[in-house]
Amino acid sequence: MVLAMPVSPARRSWRKFRGNRSALFGAAIIVVFTLAALLAPVLPIPAPAATDWAAVRHAPSAEHWLGTDEIGRDLLSRLIWGARASLAAGVISVAIAIALGVPLGLVAGYFGGWIDAIVSRMTEALLAVPFLILAIALAAFLGPSLTNAMIAIGISAMPVFIRLTRGEVINLRAEDYVEGAHAIGLPTRKILARYILPNALPPILVQATLTIATAIIAEASLSFLGLGQQPPAPSWGSMLNTAKNFMTQAPWMALWPGIAIFMVVLGFNLLGDGLRDALDPRD
Repeated sequence: MVLAMPVSPARRSWRKFRGNRSALFGAAIIVVFTLAALLAPVLPIPAPAATDWAAVRHAPSAEHWLGTDEIGRDLLSRLIWGARASLAAGVISVAIAIALGVPLGLVAGYFGGWIDAIVSRMTEALLAVPFLILAIALAAFLGPSLTNAMIAIGISAMPVFIRLTRGEVINLRAEDYVEGAHAIGLPTRKILARYILPNALPPILVQATLTIATAIIAEASLSFLGLGQQPPAPSWGSMLNTAKNFMTQAPWMALWPGIAIFMVVLGFNLLGDGLRDALDPRD
């Protein structure tokens, strides 16, 4: 009788993810936009700020595949360069939220008591304000720039990670292996680093993927309002802000950045759903 070799959790998760077509489609979308953003400096496209006064608001053509804007700048070039701002804003904002939120959630969930009470009340106060309203207020306070927009979005997204991490830690600290680590006298920092945080990472990873999509929409909204990436640097939100004045004369100016935002957000949402299914230990 031949016994089947046990499948590792990582291999089982990869097998489930690989069999999820929608998740693979989402990952493919993200890879395409990420490669375009990274390769923007070497792609054979015009500079994003280069103007062609003989081709102002020209429709898509062989010379300008996606058309031009109100001062003759190539929309394909600005779309690709704008992807750098949007993707960077999504990833860096979520990294800020994780860096601030996860340690607070760990401490609150593990120690409880007055520490948990303070962190929980602070989290509830931040969650009482709608995410985008809080991000707009913080960005306006810090000043209009892409860096400040990322900080504002990161702080606004932080409460979600505090609450998620706290809930996971409360569940994990009652597990037998954590009690055993206590019994043998391991210090708290090692218990948190070796036993609790690694087991809390899967839901945090899923939430991070979904929050990147929200952060990209928030960055586009802030840029649309003039609080994010500043002209002439390209951003999908600022491109939409300009395009709103030419909807009848040049509708393609709004079409392409709108499609780009939709596709990237769709990609991260599909990827997040796929990761949630793949990392679910109950399946």
